[in-house]
Amino acid sequence: MTGEVLGRGAERRVRSAGGLVRLVAHTDPVALVGISLSIALSVTLDLTNAATGVESLLAGLMGITISLLVDSLARAERRFHLRTLLDGPPWLVQGTPQIVAAVREAVERHAETRVAAEAQRRYEQFRVEAEQLAAGRIIRPGDDDEDLMGATRDCVRRMSGLTNVTPRASGELSWWYSDIGRRYWEANLAALRRGVRITRVFVHATLTDELSELVETQRRAGVRVGLLPLGVVGPHLHVNLTLWDGASCWEARMSAHGEITENRFSVDRADVDRLTRVFDQCAAAATFRN
Repeated sequence: MTGEVLGRGAERRVRSAGGLVRLVAHTDPVALVGISLSIALSVTLDLTNAATGVESLLAGLMGITISLLVDSLARAERRFHLRTLLDGPPWLVQGTPQIVAAVREAVERHAETRVAAEAQRRYEQFRVEAEQLAAGRIIRPGDDDEDLMGATRDCVRRMSGLTNVTPRASGELSWWYSDIGRRYWEANLAALRRGVRITRVFVHATLTDELSELVETQRRAGVRVGLLPLGVVGPHLHVNLTLWDGASCWEARMSAHGEITENRFSVDRADVDRLTRVFDQCAAAATFRN
């Protein structure tokens, strides 16, 4: 019986300590410092007889009151900022509290487990991806061609592409004959039928029969194709890219074996301008045949 009472007492102390920790965690640091200084001032005035007991108490209470007022203003400002952030589409306003509540429950309910660690990792990943979206970028795995296809279907005026066929990226040419490459070419043909002007430059180490056949196929379909031997431009221009209507772009991040590991679609003006400069320099150095 005594052990049970002691156990309950220990549990109450743990809960009280946990409540104190949560209180401290949710209190503005400025308020905590202000309250601590107010208490220290009150004690100092009383111990040094610089003020009467009542005056020391009033000075401490006044400092604590000011600190709590500052804390209240800070909380109000944070709530106003949060409401401003959530002043958006209904799906954002309704979904954000649910996401935050779910992550918090996972971390608190399953503390110090793999679940809590994974919840934090996924939240951080979501934060990074959201920041990329805010910058106008979509980053997808190498086998996800959704943006490449979608932007080609949406193109209405002009489309520019740069494909590198080099010894280090020899697999890039076979990409055109893969399932993704064939779907992309079909989207190119549909764009040509809509009146879209397509210009494509192939950077190559060797003009093989396979590459020549691919180039002629695209030329006959109506694509303006240029050939650029490897070494004519600097290595920093060896980029696989596509530009649509001067408003959006796609860039492939490659592995050492020439495999696409990451697809980067962007409507960010800086990204579009950068890849436009890359394409223009390569196109200026390429050989086009009418």
